[in-house]
Amino acid sequence: MTTPQGMLLDSNVIIYSTQPAHDALRAFIGANSPSVSAVSYVEVLGFHRLTQHERDAFEQFFTAATILPIDQRVIDRAVSLRQLRRISLGDSLIAATALVHDLTLITRNTDDFRWIADLRVQDPLAP
Repeated sequence: MTTPQGMLLDSNVIIYSTQPAHDALRAFIGANSPSVSAVSYVEVLGFHRLTQHERDAFEQFFTAATILPIDQRVIDRAVSLRQLRRISLGDSLIAATALVHDLTLITRNTDDFRWIADLRVQDPLAP
C-alpha cells in the first residue's frame, strides 16, 4: 500500500480494520495517523447491532483519531456534490470533508466517488 499525504478514512475502512484478516490495513492506518469525518463516527458507533466488544474497539479507535467536524464549508461542498449527481447524504459529507481538508479519501467503495473532480480516492485493500 502506498501512503497518501493526508488521508480521511471512510466508514467502511474503519469497519474492515477491526476484522482479524486485515492486519496490513491496521498497520497502514497506524502508520499514517488518519483523520475521520464526524459522519463516520455516527455511522460506525451508531450501528444498532454492535456488540459491546465492537463498540469498545471502535471507541478506542475514535479516541486516537482526529475527528473532523461538519462545518459550513463542508456543508456547502456537500450541497454542491448532491446538486451534481445522486449521492447519499453520508457519502456527500465524507467526500466534502476530504475535499475541504485536501485529504485523500481511503475507501473500499472507490466507484462511488471517482466521478468527483479533484477528489483523490484510494482503496487500501486493492492489489
